[in-house]
Amino acid sequence: MSWVPPGKDCGACGSASCGEFQARVAANEKALADCPFYTLGEIRAAGKAAYSGTDVLGNRYDFVLSAFPGEPSARKFVVPFRADLVERWDIRPGEIVTGRPAGPGCPVYHALRVLSANPVTGVLACHTVGPLAARSGKVHDIQAYHVHAFEGIAEVISRSPALGIRQRFLPGYCMMDLSHTGVVNMVLNKKEGIHVRLEDIRIQ
Repeated sequence: MSWVPPGKDCGACGSASCGEFQARVAANEKALADCPFYTLGEIRAAGKAAYSGTDVLGNRYDFVLSAFPGEPSARKFVVPFRADLVERWDIRPGEIVTGRPAGPGCPVYHALRVLSANPVTGVLACHTVGPLAARSGKVHDIQAYHVHAFEGIAEVISRSPALGIRQRFLPGYCMMDLSHTGVVNMVLNKKEGIHVRLEDIRIQ
């Protein structure tokens, strides 16, 4: 098929992953319109997402923050509103944490797979994964958290990341297609692309 789902694995189509959805479309068990992103006009070309440069509210963003090679999404660093829960609940790598990024004011409940958990500071390094991941295995519902930082590969749309500057970016997996702003505090040119870290994350 010419149109390819965006790899968000949100489960809204009734499939466990975008790959499974594609297989079901090929088998005539599903239609492309069953994917909520099909009507939003987000497309992929040669297996890579194509972005318009403007979010759902009409805000133009400088770059898309994509995952590191082999990872499902950009890395997200969060702190529960009660940081002691990381130690109290013994949150460990590989487990799922659910909650809403209430600091930036995002209305969407997220499922996050933990990469590392610091029991002293409460900082959790995570990948955002589809909500189906929260339906099995060990899940910790922290309800609300503060987004400390994002880290990933910048796909430049209109302006490259610049150290020390607040810039508008779109997390590549954002189901709302809503751009964020953050202060760029690390830019590294690597073979896989521009490795960037942003802090003081806001939705404006």
